[in-house]
Amino acid sequence: MVIITEIPALRQYISNAKSTNKSIGFVATMGALHDGHLSLIKSSVAKNDLTVCSIFVNPTQFNNKSDLENYPRQTENDISLLAKSNCDMVFMPSTESIYRDNFLLSFNFGYLEETMEGKFRPGHFGGVGLIVTKLFNLVTPDRAYFGRKDLQQLTLIKILAEELFFDIEIVAVDTIREKNGLAMSSRNSLLSDNEKQDASQLHQALLKARKKLIDGDSVIAVKHYIKSYFDNNSAIDLEYFEIVDSLSLRNIDKVEVTELVSLCIAGYLGKVRLIDNLSLI
Repeated sequence: MVIITEIPALRQYISNAKSTNKSIGFVATMGALHDGHLSLIKSSVAKNDLTVCSIFVNPTQFNNKSDLENYPRQTENDISLLAKSNCDMVFMPSTESIYRDNFLLSFNFGYLEETMEGKFRPGHFGGVGLIVTKLFNLVTPDRAYFGRKDLQQLTLIKILAEELFFDIEIVAVDTIREKNGLAMSSRNSLLSDNEKQDASQLHQALLKARKKLIDGDSVIAVKHYIKSYFDNNSAIDLEYFEIVDSLSLRNIDKVEVTELVSLCIAGYLGKVRLIDNLSLI
């Protein structure tokens, strides 16, 4: 596996691959890799001649300085995992090489900035859009792989690729979960074993909510149930629970079980913020 830290070397690597008509799959990460990330790598390896993974803790998508400082960094372990997963190249740039001093460019995703992650993490998706655009321009992959766990991010990246005319197939990969149902996340490494068990209540709540909706309970009733569930029975401080159209992510007032509907949730366990989602059907 090749490790590249500088943009000129990356461009040369990509140019060499393109000159021999090799297809490129790309997985963008912030490191602290887990089986969820590795499932993206596996999906890319199965479909492409070369798989490129980036590791870059992107400062512009953190609206909380302490969250950026505390984000787990496990570089040696990440490199070992990628090598064992048949990744061909890992790009690990410095912050200085990605962001020049006093950079001016910014992104805004309209109404999606005002709901769920956009609402509670102002500026987050502007930072995501900026780094993904930079990486897409540098790597120029044929396919890019993102997990369904970050449903709102996945939706935004699809919009980004479409509206900026990137000739890149955005491939969605299903969420990988712990045995207790907890969605795998780099932030899980900040939890103790007991906290991981508590954190699984996010998934349990989604399962309960989905059953109630399928059984015919109203959106308002299910939202009230979930609020009460976390107010009375959980160590998790609920931030939001929304029932949305799976494609637009707009809130819906009435559920038809034949429609594409997603249940999205976020909350804090201590200082660790966790998110999850589940499709209705």
